[in-house]
Amino acid sequence: MGFFGDFKASLMKGDVLSLATAVVIGGAFGKIVGSAVDDIIMPIVGVLTGGVDFTTKFIALNGQSYADLAAAKTAGAACLTYGNLVQAVINFVIISLFIFVILRAAEKAKKKEEAAPAAPAGPSQEELLTQIRDLLKK
Repeated sequence: MGFFGDFKASLMKGDVLSLATAVVIGGAFGKIVGSAVDDIIMPIVGVLTGGVDFTTKFIALNGQSYADLAAAKTAGAACLTYGNLVQAVINFVIISLFIFVILRAAEKAKKKEEAAPAAPAGPSQEELLTQIRDLLKK
């Protein structure tokens, strides 16, 4: 088998196809979660924090004061943009909570499927053989 034949066989394995499917679904799920955070949850967080936009918070390391981050960057000042870190932490916590809620709901649904009553057990093999033996004796 040549290089391309080996490559094709490798791609057709279930593991690679499952991984590819998971990556595509993960990307789509990431867009859904991102939209939920940006369009639904972050406006609520904005209301709760008084409309503070954390991404505009910074400290100029040259000791001067600037009207905003764009002005500091235009002046060439080195800045610690701690607001971006705060925003990233808030996004992480919200996304983690969102994913936790979805996974918890999925686990509950899975447990309900597993808890479905099993079909009543039929007679064992020994019982069937005993019945056959008794019928043959008659």
